[in-house]
Amino acid sequence: MNRIKIYLPLIIGSCLAVGTFIGAKLNFQDGGEQIFAKNSKKDKLNRLIDYIDYEYVDQVNTDSIVDVTVNGILENLDPHSVYIPVDAYEDAANDMRGNFVGIGVNFYVYNDTIAIINPIEGGPAYEAGIRGGDRIVAADDQVLDGAEISRDSIVSFLKGNRNSKVKLSIYRRGEPELLEFNVRRKEVPLVSVEASYLIDEVTGYVKINRFADTTYDEFKEAMDDLLDEGMETLILDLRNNPGGYINAANKILDEFLEDDKLMLITKNKKGDEDLTFATGRGDFEKGKVYVLMNENSASASEIVAGALQDNDHGTIVGRRSYGKGLVQREMALGDGSAVRLTIARYYTPTGRSIQRSYAKGLDDYFSEYQNRYRNGELRSADSIKVSDSLKFVTPEGRVVYGGGGITPDVFVPKDTSIANETLEYVMSTGYMNYFVFEQLENSRADFDQMDFDTFMNEYEVSDELANAFINYNERFKSPNLDLASHFDILKLAIKQTLADQLYGSNQARQVANSEDAMIQRVLDIERADLTPVEN
Repeated sequence: MNRIKIYLPLIIGSCLAVGTFIGAKLNFQDGGEQIFAKNSKKDKLNRLIDYIDYEYVDQVNTDSIVDVTVNGILENLDPHSVYIPVDAYEDAANDMRGNFVGIGVNFYVYNDTIAIINPIEGGPAYEAGIRGGDRIVAADDQVLDGAEISRDSIVSFLKGNRNSKVKLSIYRRGEPELLEFNVRRKEVPLVSVEASYLIDEVTGYVKINRFADTTYDEFKEAMDDLLDEGMETLILDLRNNPGGYINAANKILDEFLEDDKLMLITKNKKGDEDLTFATGRGDFEKGKVYVLMNENSASASEIVAGALQDNDHGTIVGRRSYGKGLVQREMALGDGSAVRLTIARYYTPTGRSIQRSYAKGLDDYFSEYQNRYRNGELRSADSIKVSDSLKFVTPEGRVVYGGGGITPDVFVPKDTSIANETLEYVMSTGYMNYFVFEQLENSRADFDQMDFDTFMNEYEVSDELANAFINYNERFKSPNLDLASHFDILKLAIKQTLADQLYGSNQARQVANSEDAMIQRVLDIERADLTPVEN
């Protein structure tokens, strides 16, 4: 199990490190002539690259030298100023735009063929009638099965210009011949509101996985639907949300806070402050809000939680958040690459900065998860270290702290049991997704007539299926992964993955939440509030 404790924080930390490098949209103005004025430092770098390019004895890829140089410079600034090379820029831009142009499918390269996990709802493939389990054999008569076809090549055939068409040849089990689909490529949504539903008659749940261009519109649509269904209390799940665009976070905050309430203070290197206030347009200003946070909730997630906490509106539930209070702006470098450069710091309405110190270097900074694990903070609120010098007070007299994330109002410990850590490790490897897909290869028809409510309330993962995963995992597992002793947790994970592949992420989240400790804590608080006091 020691190996799990080493691997899991690295996996989580790596994902978060990538996720928190998000650009921001601010109104601070920079003089272009001053920024790009000629100086000796820039000339020195240019001359060195030219000397290597033209005079160095061996052939050298100077593009790679430039990449290394840029990364080296940024590493000496702060943990969140980053370089985006040309080959990574499109995916990064798509993620924050909230869409991409393509046919809209989630797929595996499985046994040398493209196997559809499920089409993205509302995407071209979904509308054309392509189903989970289908195999894409060819695109525009180009055969796409076989070991020699790389994933990048496959993606290049499926993506294309907006409104262009691609002819897909599909193998579907049970059909005597290949099926032909002419699919018109269009913008496919990359959903950031991962789930929204009513937990009970008056309690709504919304899960946001990042703050992109489309997030507010997705959130507003989800909220409108939940309000129409009778929602009075909202659980806003920002766990593992690495952040994103500040504007998206502010628009969502505006739904909760009354007119003229301060939401955010942003300060640049000159000391210029940009204050953001709520408007009168919010639709849930009188509703009860609970925000779920954990150690991987960062940046814009912390803006939302901090603003609600500082305005004495809502309750923050979970564990201390990541602690990222630096704001990045994306700046093009002229060759298709870009940097996301820290241009300001943000402060919550009481004036507290939630940025953790990075004075001891990047290794120490990105080892924060392991440090919290070792000092017991993930299991006990008493282990959270706060500084009295960074104490702030809300308008209603509540004490809050700066200097390292948002400390929750209600602490919920992390399940650090061997059972849970074992399963987290297994889920992170992707083996569960592959296993479930292979199981559905032979049993998909069993679920064709089963709606999600039936699946949720009546379907149970059998001991046989759980044991099958244990045997499947034997091929890949590290020592000390004892899954046989943790059947209940394992069965829930299998059911969640089945729901994801059969019905979608919204339904998968409902399965996962059925035994979620933070959500249960909120429901307990709500029930206590409704319990009559006996005289």
